Amino acid sequence: MKQHYRSWSLTLTTRPPVLVGNIVGNCLVVFALVAFASACGAAGNAQQQPPLTQQSAASRSGGDTSVAQLEEGAAAPDFALPTDDGRTVKLSDYKGKQTVVLYFYPKDETPGCTKQACAFRDSFADFRKANVEVLGVSVDDVESHKAFKKNQRLTFTLLADDQKKVSTAYGVLNSSGYSRRVTFIIDKDGVIRKIYRNVDPALNAAETLAFAKSL
Repeated sequence: MKQHYRSWSLTLTTRPPVLVGNIVGNCLVVFALVAFASACGAAGNAQQQPPLTQQSAASRSGGDTSVAQLEEGAAAPDFALPTDDGRTVKLSDYKGKQTVVLYFYPKDETPGCTKQACAFRDSFADFRKANVEVLGVSVDDVESHKAFKKNQRLTFTLLADDQKKVSTAYGVLNSSGYSRRVTFIIDKDGVIRKIYRNVDPALNAAETLAFAKSL
């Protein structure tokens, strides 16, 4: 009787630690599986996120496909573009000679672009006196520029950026494939001295002339 009691007591005192150990071990295994599943889920979500492409970045910045923008004080990118009269103009042609007003606009013969172009036309003699060249740029082709210049009797040069490379280089091409209305004043050293991003078509010629004369 005493032996049975002693055996039962021994069993009672030795089994609980084993049982507790099993429970703890099982808990650790479950915890490890949960952690692994969470890590896999996070990795899967990360893989599902699309990369931030130029187009997706543009959608976050108001539809501008040219996210990187030039700043005042930066060197103006050189270019070579055909003109409305059959020449090819390079920005570097003016280096060391003249200040350049390079203005980008959306489209020939539209109301705002016509108003802006005519304002430059009406004050072009004053730009010449100040030794400042005016260059208008849009993604229209040469034939479109010819018609626009003739219809509005424009006296300055229009450049055809129909390949959209210059508009892209200057950070003004929008998601619709047109140049935004942005004006750059570039000094004789080829440095961008002023950028007008919120352009009033009627006032742009006057404000750029005043700034260019101050250089």
